[in-house]
Amino acid sequence: MRLVNKTFDEMQPGDKAELRRLITADDLYIFAVASGNTNPMHLTDSDLDGDGTVERVAPGMFVASLISAVLGTQLPGPGTLYRRQVLDFHARAHAGEEVIVHAEVLSKADGIVRLRTEVSHAETGKLILSGEAEVLAPTEKFDRDDIEVPGLLVQRHRHFEALLERSRPLPSLPTAVVCPDEPKSLGGALLAMRESIITPILVGNAAAIHAAATEIGADLAGIEIVDVAGDAAAAERACALVHEGRAAAVMKGHLHTDDLLKAMLDKTFGLRMGRRLTHIFVMDVPGQPEPLFVTDAAINIAPDLATKVDICQNAIDLALSLGMDPRVGVLSAVETVNPAIQSSIDAALLSKMADRGQIKGGQVEGPLAMDNAIDMGAAKTKGLTGNVAGRANILVVPGLDAGNMLAKQLAFISHAEGAGLVIGAKVPVILNSRSDSPMSRLASCAVAAIHHFAGQK
Repeated sequence: MRLVNKTFDEMQPGDKAELRRLITADDLYIFAVASGNTNPMHLTDSDLDGDGTVERVAPGMFVASLISAVLGTQLPGPGTLYRRQVLDFHARAHAGEEVIVHAEVLSKADGIVRLRTEVSHAETGKLILSGEAEVLAPTEKFDRDDIEVPGLLVQRHRHFEALLERSRPLPSLPTAVVCPDEPKSLGGALLAMRESIITPILVGNAAAIHAAATEIGADLAGIEIVDVAGDAAAAERACALVHEGRAAAVMKGHLHTDDLLKAMLDKTFGLRMGRRLTHIFVMDVPGQPEPLFVTDAAINIAPDLATKVDICQNAIDLALSLGMDPRVGVLSAVETVNPAIQSSIDAALLSKMADRGQIKGGQVEGPLAMDNAIDMGAAKTKGLTGNVAGRANILVVPGLDAGNMLAKQLAFISHAEGAGLVIGAKVPVILNSRSDSPMSRLASCAVAAIHHFAGQK
């Protein structure tokens, strides 16, 4: 980043500078931590006036601090020191809104520069605050391009915590846990049981299940164990428990996903309901204002258009059951249709199919590149409008490899937690990886429970 100042001698009345800034939810949390102002009115999950809408009001002094960014980096720039700032507040800014910060030199004398300062809404031009600043201007020239400021990560998983709170009052979900014969898979099921989210029925080799329980010091007294030898037979027995009405969900334990899916896809004894089975990662990404879905990342390897229709519809149905407003961004490498890129053609067709009611319950837009699907600034730069671009909460990927890489990048680089669920079967299927954390396993069970009971209303 290059910074160049204007010295006292260089400045003249009428000199101007401005910057544009998109206020994000993370800005509000960072300011709360840095300033100590933890007023819930300024955070993103509180409704203090009871109107059903969270306030997300940017603190007045945070907005005012953007003036110092203009003064300290542009006009006069590096070397500037405050003497005085007068502020009048006219309106409020909120997370998700872009503002313009403006400074203009009014006069200068004896090393002191007086500037008019304003902040306004970028979209409407409405004035948010106005005032005047007096600063000690630099006398030495500054021109450097090696200024680096470390980035900040707001690491919080409030979305999963909210899902857990919603699932706890629900009836415990009877769940067939397939092959929980190693510590993590068994421990995840028992953790969800302790939280009253599921009632596990442990299906698999009883001796191996008891050995896993001994390893983690767990007591299996009172928990039903269905002794079945072999992974394939255990998966088939779990499907049978669903048909018998004894299980309302299936949870993957220590077996390969293909073995579980083979039993579920059996035409006679499986759990198919007519729609394609699709996998959805429900990601709690630090800094995102709501959960972010990535689909399909585990089942459909190279989905055709018909399969992508089911991928979209299953994700929309899950989002609705979680109380979300589904905004589907169909991803490609570009945001315009390119006949040489099949994913861009599919995305455009899915968007039009949603317009015609062939995909129901949510907004679908594509093609979108990753940046302009989730970042409002990138969407505006590309001239994209509508309710999805920059605000997508469901990302439909071109194929399984892209989805799997995206979900793991979010987990291991962006510190996200991911809940995994298969939708489109007779019951929700909880699909966890062996590397998943206890929170991921718990959240997967919570999502399954909320989705199941929402469908019974």
